[in-house]
Amino acid sequence: METAFVTGGSGFLGINLVRFLLKKGYGIISYDIIPFGYADCKDKIRWIIGDIRDAKLLQKSMKGSDIVIHCAAALPLYSKEDIYSTDIDGTKNVINASIANKIERFIHISSTAVYGVPDHHPIYEHDKLVGVGAYGKSKIAAEKACIEARKKGLTVSILRPKSFVGPERLGVFALLYDWARTGHNFPMIGSGNNRYQLLDVDDLNDAIYACMTLEKSKVNDVFNIGAKVFTTMKEDYQSVLDEAGFGKRIIGTPAWLIIGILRILEMLKLSPLYAWVYETASRDSFVSIEKAEKLLCFKPKYSNKQALIQNYHWYLDHVSDFEGKTGVTHRVPWKQGVLRVVKKLM
Repeated sequence: METAFVTGGSGFLGINLVRFLLKKGYGIISYDIIPFGYADCKDKIRWIIGDIRDAKLLQKSMKGSDIVIHCAAALPLYSKEDIYSTDIDGTKNVINASIANKIERFIHISSTAVYGVPDHHPIYEHDKLVGVGAYGKSKIAAEKACIEARKKGLTVSILRPKSFVGPERLGVFALLYDWARTGHNFPMIGSGNNRYQLLDVDDLNDAIYACMTLEKSKVNDVFNIGAKVFTTMKEDYQSVLDEAGFGKRIIGTPAWLIIGILRILEMLKLSPLYAWVYETASRDSFVSIEKAEKLLCFKPKYSNKQALIQNYHWYLDHVSDFEGKTGVTHRVPWKQGVLRVVKKLM
């Protein structure tokens, strides 16, 4: 039985991946800065509380592993210092520990944030990388470290997923789900007629598994991962309001005005939305998955609508678990701030 070492195992992607790999028969070591608190599989894996910035503990903890899946990252709402030290220095530590432990395969979960705000669509893996903000820049630097690691003999798969949803996913999507559940219209930044590709976490797990099992020559590369079927942002998000059953609608707004207001609110720390979200929400955003389809035999099972509706039902089933809780990760709702006032008007 092979053992998978998962950084960020307590996070949204981490727990979904752990559950997925347990079904595939893998031994699992979860390494995360916060305790592994999922009762359904807590006793089925080995979990270690550790920071990827702690190189010594990381290398020691990885012993006996065969594959490393690097999911840990400081997200855009973290401080610039934490983002750089975690996403760049931490990634280098995970790479070095993998080489020291003679790991066979290394799978790095990057982001389509590395493309910045592109001027064309779809976006291909060979397109220019332009980091927006500390998070985007750190992801580009982390990818460079991965490419360098290949020169040392490490097989490295780099996956660039679109924003993905599924069980345990809250964050910015909790805003939509909360307003849908309580019977409110939901505002879009702009008309909502832009095409914005998402991804179901189960489809991402399939891509990760392909990188774990296919020939090394095929997976030692970079791949965009996203839904195959998606429409406009307005239509896809409307599916959640329709599912809620209150007859509410997605409401378009002037993008230039709302973005200007959100910039001010972000500076005043009165809005949970950061620049990457509100600066791109009114634009097209979709990548080509042709390369993953060809080399990884990637076949996404879920459309944007299906992924959102499934995540919404998970939210309804678990809303009492996180009532009153907020934070800056994908596993908790983001504090709505001044948006609570807007909600009352919708």
